[in-house]
Amino acid sequence: MKVLHLIDSGGLYGAEKMLLSLVAEQVKLGLKPLILSAGVPEIEEKAIEAEARRLGLPLIPWRMKPGFNPWGSLSVIRWAQAEGFELFHSHGYKFNVLIGLWPEVWRKIPQVTTLHGYVKGSSFSKSWIYEILDRVVLRKMNYVVLVAEAMKKDIPPGLVSSNRTTVISNGLDTVQLMEAGKEPLDACLESFVHKHSPVLLGVGRLSYEKGFDRLVRAFNTVKGEHPSAGLVIIGEGDQRDRLEQHIRESGLADSVCMPGYYNNVPALMARSDLLCMPSRTEGLPITLLEAMAVGLPVCASDVGEIRWVLGEGKGGIISEVGGDTDLANDILQSLVEEERMAAPVEWSKQRVGDIYSASQMAKKYAEVYEKVLG
Repeated sequence: MKVLHLIDSGGLYGAEKMLLSLVAEQVKLGLKPLILSAGVPEIEEKAIEAEARRLGLPLIPWRMKPGFNPWGSLSVIRWAQAEGFELFHSHGYKFNVLIGLWPEVWRKIPQVTTLHGYVKGSSFSKSWIYEILDRVVLRKMNYVVLVAEAMKKDIPPGLVSSNRTTVISNGLDTVQLMEAGKEPLDACLESFVHKHSPVLLGVGRLSYEKGFDRLVRAFNTVKGEHPSAGLVIIGEGDQRDRLEQHIRESGLADSVCMPGYYNNVPALMARSDLLCMPSRTEGLPITLLEAMAVGLPVCASDVGEIRWVLGEGKGGIISEVGGDTDLANDILQSLVEEERMAAPVEWSKQRVGDIYSASQMAKKYAEVYEKVLG
């Protein structure tokens, strides 16, 4: 079965990591997956492309004009037809819309989509328009996969009870994850980690939804109790300038490190003391599962599937999405009660091994593909 995975990615976050794990397992199952990674012509290599090359996974870089580009998607469809692909599997707004707007009777290749999470755009912005179009084309999809039950509130009501909608949890290759955790950090990060204790870690797009503004404000309070504490935030996004300004104004420039993308987060997790997830919205974050797998204590917002994943608090501290003082207190509780966090860490490792394996995820997707192809 030849499956073309379609993604236009800006970094190496949850959706990209899930896709790489899925493709690796699909190869083991005997499928013939290929990742088509779209980008603007000026980009030489994107983060997901570099990681796929490192892992030896099948990927083709595809350069096309940005924005709403139906003629660019038409070239993708024609190429896929010529190459004999049997299924499109899109990951994100862009290819949901660009492929889904073409009638299946013409494109001849059915389409499955995975919804990794919604990023709410401001009214009349590009992302807002894509979200509206996405809701239109979702009704035409052959199958819609959600990564979390909690995401059902974000999709059109008619799809919630549809037999073309299902939930498949994200999965991890825990063996590969543990090996990655043993690798050295680059010199800059190694130096920062060595100078600070405890080290708090945040990972994700620098967007409003991820709540890193909340984390920076809470960290300012944490510094009062732990003067040598350090905060590392991995990721890029439109909130970078605002975050950096707030860090400078708060006198935290020497205590916060924002290196942008980093291709080995597990190695950084292995040297950190706490994963902080102050998100305002989430689906099922891969970063959370990675931290649980490597034994890093977690303090995460009560959004999306997080409460269920953490077993109502058995696997870490669940923080209400309220004031920054509450978040700071939850972080301080995690740091002070180190011995109390030992049991949640062990519970989390078992949880990931039992439920969130990449092999189980791949088998469930194979079942979806078989239903679509009849």
